[in-house]
Parts: sequence; structure tokens; C-alpha cells
Amino acid sequence: MNLDTITEVKRPVSLDDVGPWRSNYAWLAGGTWLYSEPQIATDTLIDLDAFGWQPLGATSKGLEIAATCRVADLHAFAGPEEWRAVPLFRQCIDAFLMSFKIWNAATIGGNVVMSLPAGAMISLTAALEGVCTLWPRDAEPRTLPVVDFVTGNHKNVLRPGELLRSIHLPASALTKRHAMRQMSLTRLGRSAALIVGTVDGDGRNFLLTVTAATPRPVQLRFDRMPTTTELRQAIDERLSPEDYFQDVHGSAAYKRHITYHFAEQIRAELA
Repeated sequence: MNLDTITEVKRPVSLDDVGPWRSNYAWLAGGTWLYSEPQIATDTLIDLDAFGWQPLGATSKGLEIAATCRVADLHAFAGPEEWRAVPLFRQCIDAFLMSFKIWNAATIGGNVVMSLPAGAMISLTAALEGVCTLWPRDAEPRTLPVVDFVTGNHKNVLRPGELLRSIHLPASALTKRHAMRQMSLTRLGRSAALIVGTVDGDGRNFLLTVTAATPRPVQLRFDRMPTTTELRQAIDERLSPEDYFQDVHGSAAYKRHITYHFAEQIRAELA
């Protein structure tokens, strides 16, 4: 789509080049959402490409994913052999509904910042205990878990002009065993539920991450593998029937039912 309200595109090489933030500015990375609908309140795009951030950086501490990392780059990542959770990258990416153009343009940070319930990169990075690094406009960088970054449907903690710089996936999460389940009402539709479970190699520290079925990511932690009854009780304690997200991609009651069903499948697989 042509954005006929845009009068300037800035290409800064540092945050200092941006100058004072204005309400009619917008950060530009992949642009797959920006160019999908009119941006009436925006007249200036600030292109992040010139920052030259390395898309992926693997160390003994984990994986650093730049906000500007393309979906295609993450899909192609192999990683060390001991990072058993890396195949989850491709599983979550394959849950996207996208063309080859979007595949090579959309960014990981863009999907997270959109903060939609069915954001598959939110599902991935939350499940692998990702931590966001945020760059405020007039303060020191701050960090917080991905699971706390998203606060609701299309809502997050970003302040005006604040920038998501990167997401760090710790090696302790990347070495875990994992299981994922995803459901859409139609073959290529948006996820009605995307649920991921991870567990240590010794069967401890089971983490269940519920996304798409809820407006924001919800996590349940257990020191050991729970029983069927314990898991269902924990879900009920954390999520009331009103806490599920209802839209054209599934009723709240349907998503609640799928959450129970997939959670037990994941528990059984990882047990």
C-alpha cells in the first residue's frame, strides 16, 4: 500500500540522529504492518536498517535476536547441537500465515511489538524465556521478560518513541526439551491456540506457555512434571473462562477447550 501521508523517511545511524521524538514518527523495520493499512497519524518513518544490527548472535550464554532480524534468518538458524529447542523456531514460524515476500521482509521485533494474541514470535520467545532489551528515548536501556512485554491484544509496555532493541534467549531454555501444539479454524488461518511446553532433560522445571487462546502470553511453572489433574487445576486457577480471547478465529469456550486438550498432550509427550 502507498502511504500518502509520509513526507519524510529518516535513515539514522544512531539514536542521537533521530532527535526529539514526535507523535507523528514511526519506527520502520520490515514494514509489513505499516504498509498494510493507512497510517493517517504518521508523516515520518525512521528506518532502522542503517543501524546495522547483527541479526543473530550466539554465545555460551544464549542467542541474541536483533529486533530487525528477518523471519527467514531465524528460520535458517541451526545453532549448537546441545540447543535442543532450536527446531521450535521453525515450528512457530511455520504457524505464520505469510507470503514469500513477507517471509523475507517481516522482522522478529515487528511481530513482537505488534503484540497480537496470535503473534507466533511472541509464542516462541516467551516459551523460551526470552528477555527484551528496550531503548527508551531519554533514559537508560531497560530489560523485561517477553511474557511481561505484551499486556493485551495489540498492547505492550513500550513508551512513546521507545525501541525494542533485541530479545535474548538464555542457553538454559534453549537446551530444554519441548513440545508444541497449534490449532486454526481454517487450514491457513490465524492461530486459535498455540501452546508450548518445555522441560529440563531430567524432567524438572516444566513450563507451559499459552498464547493465541489468550490476549497475552500466560505461563504456568512447575518444579516437576505435573499430573493430569494438577495441570488442569493450575490452568483453572490461572485462567477463568473470561480470560480467553474471543474473536472470529474462535470463541472463548472453544479456545478454553483446546487449551486443556493441548496442555495434556504436551504434558504426556514431555513426561
